[in-house]
Amino acid sequence: MNIEELREYCLSKKGTSEEFPFDDVTLVFKVMNKMYALCSLDGDLYVNLKCDPEKAITLREEHDAIRPGWHMNKKHWNTVDLDGRLKPDFVKELIDHSYDLVTSKLTKKQKEELQQMK
Repeated sequence: MNIEELREYCLSKKGTSEEFPFDDVTLVFKVMNKMYALCSLDGDLYVNLKCDPEKAITLREEHDAIRPGWHMNKKHWNTVDLDGRLKPDFVKELIDHSYDLVTSKLTKKQKEELQQMK
């Protein structure tokens, strides 16, 4: 998966916005102003994704392209290398999991607003 595919997939998720809140090379994807994916556009391509803590450990043990979240809370975030070792559909599943974790924590009002979005 390349950066264009990653960006296109994230932006296809309902309520997603993109921004550069930290610097000029860290692209962040948010749903309802909550981060669920971020990637560096400088150097090796990877994406940091939110993950259930138990699942995060299992994924790290099973895939050498998944490691504890770089510059993130390592209990709740994984860094996923996008160097071809993982199939694009699997990476999309990981993005979906991150997005679902974040949207599950939204308030009732925010969930209703998200449902109304196209």
